Amino acid sequence: MATLSLAAHAEVKVKLEPYVTGVNAPLAMVQPAGDDRKFVIEQFGRVRVIDKDGKLSAEPFIDIRAKIPTLWSDFDERGLLGITFHPDFANNGKFYLAYSAPINFQLDLAKQFWWDHTNVVEEYMVSKDDANVADTSYSRIITSIDWPQFNHNGHWIDFGKDGMLYISTGDGGYANDWGIGHNVTEGNGQDDTQLLGKILRVDPDNPADGKPYGIPSDNPYADDFDHAPEIWATGMRNPWRCSFDMEDGRLFCADVQQNSYEEVDIVEVGKNYGWRRMEADKCFDYVKPNDHPDECGDTSDLTLPIIVYNNCTAIPDDCKGISVTGGYVYRGAHDAWKGKYIFGDWSKSFAEMDGQIFVGTEGDDGKWTMDVAEVVGMDKVPYILAFAQDSDGEVYALTSITTGPVGSLDTIYKIVPAE
Repeated sequence: MATLSLAAHAEVKVKLEPYVTGVNAPLAMVQPAGDDRKFVIEQFGRVRVIDKDGKLSAEPFIDIRAKIPTLWSDFDERGLLGITFHPDFANNGKFYLAYSAPINFQLDLAKQFWWDHTNVVEEYMVSKDDANVADTSYSRIITSIDWPQFNHNGHWIDFGKDGMLYISTGDGGYANDWGIGHNVTEGNGQDDTQLLGKILRVDPDNPADGKPYGIPSDNPYADDFDHAPEIWATGMRNPWRCSFDMEDGRLFCADVQQNSYEEVDIVEVGKNYGWRRMEADKCFDYVKPNDHPDECGDTSDLTLPIIVYNNCTAIPDDCKGISVTGGYVYRGAHDAWKGKYIFGDWSKSFAEMDGQIFVGTEGDDGKWTMDVAEVVGMDKVPYILAFAQDSDGEVYALTSITTGPVGSLDTIYKIVPAE
């Protein structure tokens, strides 16, 4: 395994400039290639357009609230979770949404009674008559994965430079990758016969073998009938927001861990990122989750994260937060930030908003360090739900002032240098 460098503590000063406000729990904002609009998803089920002048549309681009279970207003991890646009969107008008739907139990009574929901990735098209409205007469389900608990959904989606669709999936929820719907012996993250706890890669343009997608021939298990052929990488717990570096195409994922540590990974084909054999870069025992054993057997087949920090739940000393939020490699106009990975944490506390913004820096030796950004002009930063990047490489923070998807009170900020 690679050696992980310790986090640095230098100070970076940033400002959060309000970009749009009046949205409901924004979990992603994307800008299609060659388009001057941005599209923001609201957790409770709407997509809204932001025009080139930063004006938020009053009418939704698409509204799928009828497809989503009733969400808990205090806190919920289900809902409209991801959005991406086809690489040829300008010509074919296709876009994709990832969302939580009522459980598709298919006569399986155990799932009907005990499982929570089904996570879906669905293909849609823009209206031929109005570019700011979706065509509600067309949709096609690409993937449909049943989920045992309400949480650890993942379901960031995006197309890579290879034209394939990538999907992040959490381990199925609850704690310790254990319980109903989990592989008790190994954990779902280590079970390569199923799709939970993975990064998936499929080809929606070329359906095959009775599925609404094809399996890329260079997927690790494309021709292995003993493993799920959709798998690109394994060993994830809850990969909450991933991104491709717009310059070199590397895939960065923040994987929410349990009580002690948080991690960021650069995800590569066929790699195993450890959960639940490890929590971040420490050995993990699901029977005693806060007591990390010194030894965990041969771990030479695992890939360590590039960044690790203490979770305030179990390790309050020098802790940085309780739930990592993945961001983007900065490629904007501020030269000093170019190539740095801007990411964050939902909050240092569940009880009050205390969002965190971090800056990761890759050294000449390939090792990463992280700085905690000082947000100038704010006593407390809102909960950090997600990050976004525009076509110019600038990075935005998607925030909420509540712990759950309630109201339309939330704000998207542009992250800029404070000096």
